[in-house]
Amino acid sequence: MASSDDEAFVFMDESGEPAGHEHAQAQVWRVLLVDDEPDVHAATRLALKGMDIEGRAIEFSHAYSAAQAIELLSQHDDFAVALVDVVMGSNDEGLQLVRRIREDLGNPVIRIILRTGQPGYAPEIDTIRLYDLNDYKTKSELTQVRLFTSLTMAIRSYAQIRQLESGRRGLEQVLSATTELGKLVGLKTFVSGIVTQLCAILNVGAECLVCAAMREPGAPSYILAAAGQYDNWVGMALQDVPDERVKRRLQHVLDARRHCFEDGVALFFAGRGEQVLAAFVDMPGPLPEIERRLLELFCGNIAIAFENLQLYLDINDLAYQDVLVRLPNRNAMVAAIDAHEPGMETVALVDLDNFSEINSILDDSYGDAVLLAAARKLRLAFPADTMVARLGGDLFGLYGPCDQVTSQHIAQVFAEPFEMAGGEPLRLSATAGLVRLRDDGLPGVAVLKNAGAALKQAKRFQRGKSMMFEAAQADAARDRIQMLNRLRASFSAEHLFLHYQPFVHLKDGRVMGAECLLRWKTPEGQFIPPDQFIPLAEQSGLMIPIGEWVFRTALKWRRSLVGLVGDDFRVAVNVSHVQFAEPDFVRRLLGILGETGIPGEQVEIELTESVAIGNIDLLALRLDELRARGVRVAMDDFGTGYSSLSVIQRLNLDRLKIDRSFISGPRSGDDHFGIARTVIALARHLQVATIAEGIETSEQRMALQASGCEEGQGYLFSRPLDEAAFRQWLMDRRAAAS
Repeated sequence: MASSDDEAFVFMDESGEPAGHEHAQAQVWRVLLVDDEPDVHAATRLALKGMDIEGRAIEFSHAYSAAQAIELLSQHDDFAVALVDVVMGSNDEGLQLVRRIREDLGNPVIRIILRTGQPGYAPEIDTIRLYDLNDYKTKSELTQVRLFTSLTMAIRSYAQIRQLESGRRGLEQVLSATTELGKLVGLKTFVSGIVTQLCAILNVGAECLVCAAMREPGAPSYILAAAGQYDNWVGMALQDVPDERVKRRLQHVLDARRHCFEDGVALFFAGRGEQVLAAFVDMPGPLPEIERRLLELFCGNIAIAFENLQLYLDINDLAYQDVLVRLPNRNAMVAAIDAHEPGMETVALVDLDNFSEINSILDDSYGDAVLLAAARKLRLAFPADTMVARLGGDLFGLYGPCDQVTSQHIAQVFAEPFEMAGGEPLRLSATAGLVRLRDDGLPGVAVLKNAGAALKQAKRFQRGKSMMFEAAQADAARDRIQMLNRLRASFSAEHLFLHYQPFVHLKDGRVMGAECLLRWKTPEGQFIPPDQFIPLAEQSGLMIPIGEWVFRTALKWRRSLVGLVGDDFRVAVNVSHVQFAEPDFVRRLLGILGETGIPGEQVEIELTESVAIGNIDLLALRLDELRARGVRVAMDDFGTGYSSLSVIQRLNLDRLKIDRSFISGPRSGDDHFGIARTVIALARHLQVATIAEGIETSEQRMALQASGCEEGQGYLFSRPLDEAAFRQWLMDRRAAAS
């Protein structure tokens, strides 16, 4: 076969005339120019003036719209080539014209070259494949030489098609094979199709050896497809093929990168990059010239389909495979669940515990290594028929039979340390949510949502373990989403407000300050308890703006009390661990102090013990910044959380707040009150002030005072009050005292 690009397209007789055509020298090649710019028509005629192709002159016909082009093509069926502008009256008028030529006019013969002055409007891959385009160029690319070359190649292709059209059944088979092999299938199916189509085109059966070998960068060549009795070669390395003749022929074509028609038929197909194919057909004798040209045409078309397929597979990888861990991604898992193959009954979401801390304490590269180790261990732990995917971040997915995807199996994966680079062991735990697929055809997205609901429940109540999804969880999740939406709307509409509950000195009854408490009343008049909506606000990130609003509102309220209370009256504001984790929390709080003009000594922040679970050094540093401005720090609900004595000492707290459960309520017996006494004694030893909440009776007040507790709050003194009611309460006490 000729080696130059031009010669590769010579399907003509040596005379330059298509075989079977009489008076070729007297004929012309009819070319249709379709462009809405007259200058383009003139420039094209000028560029090709006086030139001929294969002994024939070029005769131009002109259309300035798709409609004019269709009219000309309907009247004449002997146009060899159409040069079509992509963007005319509309952005895709040229592409629509191509469709009409191929489908409405039923013209598979005319060669089409697309041109555009706007490279952004490139034809879709499906358009190139389905409508048999010859070339696509930007107008700036089409110099005189390139235009002549492109037109020559198209005309030669047209001449060959016309020659074959005159009566050879192989043409239909080539076009059929091109379309069939252009379908978006897997690589193995595609190559098997090449083998099948070669058998049909050359009219050979399975008893005649037909096989195809693949070579990929950095890997040895191997047999990818084979026909009939030779299909046991599939997957075999080319060097291990038992037939020396076949091995030699395929290796020669792969190395030479061209067809070889000696001693059988060996064909070459170039792909993207360095990926190439070679096919071998053991023919009993030499091929006629027409058969060789037919195969060359077939190879040219299939090479384009091969490149398109590889592009599709690359895109498919990006769409359905995680780039980092090389596992299927969320899209792939949703598609697999939607397909719902028999036996695939359970879906699990597996979330690595405390992964964000690993990333923040170490670095992203170590985090990536952890994800790779987790992906590798999960993949090895489950059989091949169980799908293992990475759905994003540190969240993995499992989809497989119910006896494989189980809580016990997931727990086993994380029972042993992970082996990191250099043999360093790393212990990880994971929380999982599982859902059993039903026969109701629930789509994959909904299934993952249900598994996510189970995962959230597990993270709240069984962290480090697994929970199976129940319908009630979905209802609860839906209720939480609805409540969160209502909370957002209420915050935006300024329907949130504060109540204030006073702090009273237990010995002399002086009012020492007040705790501000966030309240939410819906437009329907319903009060939503804080323990329902505050966790939602924390999980959604809404707590950050709400918390800032609470600070600003509480400090403005404190300023309004000047003259009514003493300078030692403090306002206490609860701070969520979500707020405190914000990098600019201290800066914002101090900014509000400056904005409202309130001295730091009149402000106290209340932290729950859960805040102390994080980075103690960072927490202590931030508290020291606040304390330097006079702001005091109390630990709320003390005794119900995780704090140790070392944590209390390290944070240098100003006050411990004894939880109400040790003072009043159904569990407030002598044993629980004994805990309150212990906390008071501990605080006295640490030289930390104490305040008890939930005081409801005088007996409780007297017992706390006797134990050494300085302050208290509760219904004995006052319920939480709005601004006006609190002001009135203060004035009533002043009047009663006087």
